[in-house]
Amino acid sequence: MLRSCVIGMGVIGHRHARSYTDNPDVTLVGVCDRNPELAAAASKKFGVPGYTDAQTMLRELKPDICSVSTGGFEYASDHYEPTMQALRAGCHVLCEKPISNNLKLGEEMVAEAKRLGRCFAVDLNHRFTPAARQAKKWQEDGRIGPLLFINMALWIGRPEMLETPYYHMKALNPHSIDICRYFGGDIEEVHCYAMTAPGRNIYSTMSLNMKYACGAVGHLTSSYDITRGHPMERCEVAGVNGRLVFEDMWREATLYPAGNPVKEVYTNPIFGGFESFYDTFNDRITSFVAQIRDGARPEEIDGSGEAGLEATRVIHAAIQSLKTGLPVKVASVHE
Repeated sequence: MLRSCVIGMGVIGHRHARSYTDNPDVTLVGVCDRNPELAAAASKKFGVPGYTDAQTMLRELKPDICSVSTGGFEYASDHYEPTMQALRAGCHVLCEKPISNNLKLGEEMVAEAKRLGRCFAVDLNHRFTPAARQAKKWQEDGRIGPLLFINMALWIGRPEMLETPYYHMKALNPHSIDICRYFGGDIEEVHCYAMTAPGRNIYSTMSLNMKYACGAVGHLTSSYDITRGHPMERCEVAGVNGRLVFEDMWREATLYPAGNPVKEVYTNPIFGGFESFYDTFNDRITSFVAQIRDGARPEEIDGSGEAGLEATRVIHAAIQSLKTGLPVKVASVHE
């Protein structure tokens, strides 16, 4: 039986802890938050020891798996220290997205996991759904063929004032970019435009043109200015053999074969399907636990730390493009 801990007991940390308690292959043995009230509340809720110091928890409980669901500046500044502590304590680590708000620190996290031979993953949960897997299977079966373009859109209304001009770009788009890379592979170059909507203090809506290493082109629109609702996400993947549309993470995926008026549709079932956003976390965490249980090598991890890092690298290239008004090569960005 694998042993797990969670560091960072906000709303997302509770989702991680619940998923571990629901999983027969792992047992939750501890929770941690530097806020004593949050640590105590989570300890009581999940019936495990609560800590305010991660290093002490890791030393005393010796977990096999550790989730890092902290927040911090730009929603990700607090991921670095507990991730490095957990890796060095012998844990396989699942970190919340973004991997870090600082690209250089994200690079250090991935490098440390490689040095230590640990499995390191990021919660890129939008790909961990039956609809996403069905869409990917169509692609792997050759139903799409050589890629032509990928168009992606994601919007989640957040009207509050946020910390920096680039908060929306850094915090929301690891999901968007990961879905683009899930279907299209490495992104080679980007050119970004963004606007600050009335009453906002950030670049709250973004338009990003992308060139893929495979030769395909694409586009991403993301926004904090549209009221959260249904739908909120759409990805269109087109190739010479067909086109697929993947909507709202788990709701639906549709294949449009080229030259064929008959389409194929996966629709999330009303019974036995995903019921809420929690299910994407549960699927992602269950998949990570299964890979650790089955002895997966670090390079085999689905939604790896490296995938999270590359998504963040694309975002930092987009920020550089926005600042300069010019296209930016993604591989050239090492802030």
